[in-house]
Amino acid sequence: MAAAPLLPTHRRYVNGVPVPQRQTLRMSEKFMVLLIVAAFLFVLVGAMFFLPEFREKVVGPGEPGDIFRPQPPASPPVGGLKFHQHDFDPVENVARDVVDPGKSRGKQELEVEQEKVLQEARQVLNKFQDEDVKNDIKQDKAKLQQQREEEEKRKQEEKNKELLEVNRVDTGAVGVSGGEPTDPDTKMKRDKIKEMMKFAWDNYVQYAWGQNELKPISRRGHSASIFGNSAMGATIVDGLDTLYLMGLMDEYKKGRDWIATNLKMEATADISVFEVTIRFVGGLLAAFAMTGDQMFKDKAVMIADKLLPAFNTPTGIPWALVNTKRGNGRNWGWASGGSSLLAEYGTLHLEFAYLTEMTGNSVYLDKVKRVREVISELDKPDGLYPIYINPKTGKWGQNHASLGAMGDSFYEYLLKSWIMSGKIDNNARRMYDQAMTAIDKMMVQKSASGLTYVGDYKNKRVEKKMDHLSCFSGGMFMLGVEGAPEELKNRYKELGTEITNTCHESYIRSATKLGPEAFRFEGNVEAMSIRQNEKYYILRPEVIESYFYLWRFTKDPKYRDWGWDAAQALEKYCRTPGGYTGIRDVYNANPAQDDVQQSFFLAETLKYLYLLFSEDTLLPLDSWVFNTEAHPLPVKTSIGAKDSHANDRR
Repeated sequence: MAAAPLLPTHRRYVNGVPVPQRQTLRMSEKFMVLLIVAAFLFVLVGAMFFLPEFREKVVGPGEPGDIFRPQPPASPPVGGLKFHQHDFDPVENVARDVVDPGKSRGKQELEVEQEKVLQEARQVLNKFQDEDVKNDIKQDKAKLQQQREEEEKRKQEEKNKELLEVNRVDTGAVGVSGGEPTDPDTKMKRDKIKEMMKFAWDNYVQYAWGQNELKPISRRGHSASIFGNSAMGATIVDGLDTLYLMGLMDEYKKGRDWIATNLKMEATADISVFEVTIRFVGGLLAAFAMTGDQMFKDKAVMIADKLLPAFNTPTGIPWALVNTKRGNGRNWGWASGGSSLLAEYGTLHLEFAYLTEMTGNSVYLDKVKRVREVISELDKPDGLYPIYINPKTGKWGQNHASLGAMGDSFYEYLLKSWIMSGKIDNNARRMYDQAMTAIDKMMVQKSASGLTYVGDYKNKRVEKKMDHLSCFSGGMFMLGVEGAPEELKNRYKELGTEITNTCHESYIRSATKLGPEAFRFEGNVEAMSIRQNEKYYILRPEVIESYFYLWRFTKDPKYRDWGWDAAQALEKYCRTPGGYTGIRDVYNANPAQDDVQQSFFLAETLKYLYLLFSEDTLLPLDSWVFNTEAHPLPVKTSIGAKDSHANDRR
C-alpha cells in the first residue's frame, strides 16, 4: 500500500463527488495571464527607456521653455497694480494643464498609454473575477436548491409510504364480491362486461393517467368545465368501486395508490358542487364503505369541506359552483335569473348524510337538511317542484318542472334517503310520494300507439319529449314500490315497467340500437329524435340502470336480453382501439364519434351491466343504495340511524 502523502490534498466536491484536479488552465484564465504579462513588459520597457542614466541618449537639445515656463502676460491693472497670471493661454484664454517640467510631451503620452493599458487589464481581471464569483454563487444556489428539493422529495416519499399503507376498519360491508352466475351463458356475458371495463381502464391508464377523462381517438386526456379545467383523476375515483366489484385488484390497487398520493382537489377555477359530490365524494365514500380503507374517508372529508362555502347563502340553498381557493360560490351564467338547479342542490343528501354518520360531524347533515326544510315549506305549483330557485330569496323561478335534465335526481334522492335511513326518514318518503303523484297527474303521457313517457311541464303545458336522463325513472318507480301507500304500489309497478319499455323502444328504433339524448312523440314520430342536436349518445347509463332494477324485481329475462343488446351495440359503434367513445348520430349506421370516454361510463354504465348479469348477492338492495352516479352506500340499520333522523318524523 502506498504511503500516505505528507501534505493534505485539497479537492472540490460537487454533490459529494470529488472533481478531478485540473492539469490545464481554462481559456479565459490563459487570456488573462497573457494580458497581464504583456502589460507588465510594456511598463518595464517604458520605465527603462526613461531612466536618468539613459536621458542623454533620448533627449536632444531643448529650448528654455522645455525647462522653464515662459513669463505670463500681465493682467489688466486693478487699482494701479499689475498681476502676472500663470497657467494662462493667451490664445485660448483658458488655463492649461500643469505640465511637469521634468517630462517631455512624448513621455507624458507614453505614460497615459501605459495607464490606459493597465486600466484595461484591471477591468478584464475584475470582469473574470466577477464572473467567477457569480458562477460560484450560482452553483451554490443550485446546490442549495437541489438539497431542498431532495429533502422535500424525501419527506413526500415518507408521507406517501404512510398513505400507501392501508389502514382498514370494519364497516360491516356485505355482498361486495362474488355474485358469479351459475348459468354459462350469463357468466360469459358477465365476463365480457368485465373485459370491457378492463379495456376502458387500461386505455385511460396508458393515454390519460391522472387526467379527468380520456379522448380515445386522440389518445390524450380530456377535462370538462365541471371539473374546473383541472386534472383531478375523475375516471380513477369514479371507476374505482367498479374495479373492486369486478375483482380487478391490480387495477384497483393502482387507482387506490394514485388517490392516496395525488388527489388534493386544488382546482383554481370554479368546480361543480353537484358533480364533485356525486363523483368524488360519492365515489370515495363507496370505496370506504366497501373496503374499510380509512384513506378514502379522509379524502372524502377533505373534498366535502372544500364544498361547504357553497352553502353560504341567505337561504342555505347552495350555489352551483364553488371556488375552492377563494371559498366563494356562484351559479351558472345560463341559469334563469341566477338560480340554483333542483337536480343539483337536491342531490347532495346521501353523500352528506353518510359523511356525518362516518365522522360524527353534524355539519354535513345539517347543510342538506336545511335545504330540504326550505323547499318543503314552499308552495308547489300544481304539486310540482320547479327546477329553478333563487338561493338569496328562496323563491321559485319560472314554472318549469322536469323528471329529466335539471330535475331528475332530486326525486331519486328523496326515495333513496328514506331507504338509506333504514326506512325511517318519513319526511323524505312523504315528499317523494306526493311528488310522484303530481308527476303522474301532470307530466306522464301516452303516445298514440300507447307508449308511456314523461314530458317536461312548462307553463301548464307538457312538452311531447322525453330525455334519456328521464329513463332512470323506470327503475326508480320500481324501487319505490316497497313502502308506498297501497293505492300507489300497483301504479308504481305500471310506471316502472311502461317507462322502461318506452326507453327500450328509443334504442331499437335507431340504426345503432343505442338511444338518443332525447326523443319525441309528434305526429307519426314516436320515441325518436327529430332534431340533430338530440341524436347523439354519450355512453349514458340510465336505460341500462332501469334494466338492472327491473331484472332484480321481476326476474323477467327480457331485461337481461335488452342489456346484452346494448352491450353489443357499444362494442360495435363505440369501441375504438384507444377506448370507448360517444357517437353523434344514433340513426347513422356509420356515425361520427365524439372522442370522449366519459368517467360515468366506468362508474355507471359498465357497473349496471355487470350487476345485470350477476346474482343478487352482489350488492343486495336491502343492504346498499346507489347514489345517482351508481356509487353504492350502505343502508343504515343501527339505532344511531333512528336518532339522526328523529326530527324528520311526522
